[in-house]
Amino acid sequence: TAGAEKRSSVKTHRRFISRVICVSSMGRKNRTRQRFQCDLKVNGTRAGSNSDSRGLFWQGWGAGYSEIIKENKLFEHYYTELKIVPEGEFEEFMEAMREPLPATIRITGYKSHAKEILHTLKEKYFKEVQDLEVDGQKIEAPQPLSWYPDELAWHTNLSRKILRKSPLLEKFHQFLVSETESGNISRQEAVSMIPPLLMKIEPQHKILDMCAAPGSKTAQLIEMLHSDMDIPFPEGFVIANDVDNKRCYLLVHQAKRLNSPCIMVVNHDASSIPRLHFDQDGKKDILFYDRILCDVPCSGDGTMRKNIDVWKKWTTSNSIHLHGLQIRIAVRGVEQLAVGGRMVYSTCSLNPIEDEAVIAALLEKSEGALELADASADLPGLKYMPGITSWKVMTKEGQWFSDWSEVPTSRHTQIRPTMFPPTDPEKLANMKLERCMRILPHHQNTGGFFVAVLVKKAPMPWNRPDGSSADAPVEAVEGETPAEGNPSVPDTPDPSEVKKDHVCGSCPIKMKLFGFKEDPFVFLTEDDPIFPPIQAFYDLSPDFPKLNVLTRTREGKKRNLYMVSKELRNVLLNNSERMKVINTGVKVWSRNNDGEQFGCAFRLAQEGIYTLCPYIRARIINISVEDVKVLLTQENPFLSKLGDDAHTQAKKLEMGSIVLRYLPDPQDLDAPQCPIDLCGWRGKTSIRAFVSRNECLHYLRMVGVEVFRDKQGKRNDGSTETEEESTEDAEGLSQEADLLEQEGEETEQNANGTEPVSSTCDGPTS
Repeated sequence: TAGAEKRSSVKTHRRFISRVICVSSMGRKNRTRQRFQCDLKVNGTRAGSNSDSRGLFWQGWGAGYSEIIKENKLFEHYYTELKIVPEGEFEEFMEAMREPLPATIRITGYKSHAKEILHTLKEKYFKEVQDLEVDGQKIEAPQPLSWYPDELAWHTNLSRKILRKSPLLEKFHQFLVSETESGNISRQEAVSMIPPLLMKIEPQHKILDMCAAPGSKTAQLIEMLHSDMDIPFPEGFVIANDVDNKRCYLLVHQAKRLNSPCIMVVNHDASSIPRLHFDQDGKKDILFYDRILCDVPCSGDGTMRKNIDVWKKWTTSNSIHLHGLQIRIAVRGVEQLAVGGRMVYSTCSLNPIEDEAVIAALLEKSEGALELADASADLPGLKYMPGITSWKVMTKEGQWFSDWSEVPTSRHTQIRPTMFPPTDPEKLANMKLERCMRILPHHQNTGGFFVAVLVKKAPMPWNRPDGSSADAPVEAVEGETPAEGNPSVPDTPDPSEVKKDHVCGSCPIKMKLFGFKEDPFVFLTEDDPIFPPIQAFYDLSPDFPKLNVLTRTREGKKRNLYMVSKELRNVLLNNSERMKVINTGVKVWSRNNDGEQFGCAFRLAQEGIYTLCPYIRARIINISVEDVKVLLTQENPFLSKLGDDAHTQAKKLEMGSIVLRYLPDPQDLDAPQCPIDLCGWRGKTSIRAFVSRNECLHYLRMVGVEVFRDKQGKRNDGSTETEEESTEDAEGLSQEADLLEQEGEETEQNANGTEPVSSTCDGPTS
């Protein structure tokens, strides 16, 4: 009886555990679904797209929805009538819209590293692909986008299904996934790359990205700021904003891959984004941006090739409903644009109500303060149609209106005067709407897109000090200051609003803010006791900007130290009461619990190594290509495994965190021609690199070593791994990034308690 009761108890316990596991799995699936759904852009824009590389890199590459019929008679009737497609090309246009969108990739990162990745792609993977045949069909090799500078963007028609049929293509797939996860390659739609290029970014520019998530364009802006690798802190910065709190964290993930101290992610409604203040020459001033990207929410009918749902959901009412929001966002943008600055307005919609109508309304409100720039020569090789100057408005029932005077009173709340072209021929001609650019899918096998470049010649009428116009272009929005809601009130900084200490808390102003409560940003003072041991251990140069270092905690031990540029620090300290900051800065040091016995409680973080290195004058070991191979392919190599030169340097150093630096040899063209800095750890008798797995793979490829796993989970050194490991490695799932985040916060120690555990790679081949 006792045995039966025991067995019954065990069964009950197992059923309980089973239910717990089942519920836990359901929760995990729901969280996963929510994470992927957060990529949907506000009001339907970019629906279904995903620039996040976490296992979704190839989603949509040849995958479609066969059950959805790619027809919409209202769509065809509407665009036939508007004549945005050249005569005789409409059938070709519609055929292109029904074809899957070719995949495009962009090489990112610092220019010297980008050239190395491009060299690897062209000399290895592309050459292997172009001679392949799958099912008797020759594979079309990837081609560079003719209009993208320096061959740093490519497109291919390879689908996921084809990739899995050939070991060499699977190898190419793994390369792309790994490089994407480490931030060196981005999957980005070709037309989406256009707006940042037209902004003409320079390292000193202050940039605002108004509707930034998921962040592919933001990444381009950051890269342009860091075009000169020798400048760790460019004078400029990027403030990336999005109204959706969840999408802001997707934006953070994209930006973090680039490891820049010059990016800040904020969470606001773009149509009422706060006007920021900053210190300039000892006095408070208003922050005006040199460049603004205004990629507004739109109906997205230019994305039909990848977002199949648009075919059945498309209606003209989508554009009518978004028109007002688009104008409000654009007006808010030009208000904050510096005189002489450029704002690029873009949509992935072909509809003139969202495109030329918004630009015309903006130009009319500006009373000559704005001018459409001629960008026709900026991207040689790009095919586009000039903007149109005549269009009509159609309701979802199919009723047309050519002029505002034809609209019945009952529809005045839905259809607005700004949706129609100006009636004055002279005013219309002066706007030069033909300078707008509309990209049609069939001209270069892309998605549909619209872009316009605006240059600000003078302050907006309602912001002029002479008060020549006091008419507000937009109504006051809840949460704005009186000056922002009513242009007749001068918008000057109030010194009493600015915090006097070094703490930037969460935004307390009255606005609708949802999502996680962010930790404060606490800047360190120059005399903070945390600095002397760090200064001595790494021999930091006297010009090291201590005031740019911050933490995310007010009390207790500081676990991670971050750095931002001087200008972003200025913005943070002067606007903590006005904006909700989600993330900023790059991690440069992490606390090592046992590090104090080595002279410093903080080890270097790989994320911020290129930001810190210009200031570090000690604990640097110069290594060769062969040393890089040893450090990244062996788990815990002895010091003697290094070359003679590196071995001699290592023996002179005490235990603790180090920099492993490779400098290119111009005479050895087979070796990487860009500098490489790796975080490392000098142990008692061993040395190791302390980098993430994907970065490890990246640097190994740069020195001619490749790790590849076949479909059976066998590494190319003959060893095997579990199916779960193989899937995770092949798809580049996000767990690695999560583990690394934990690793940065709590450094693990190995058995002798002296060396942190690193993520090195195994199974290499030369």
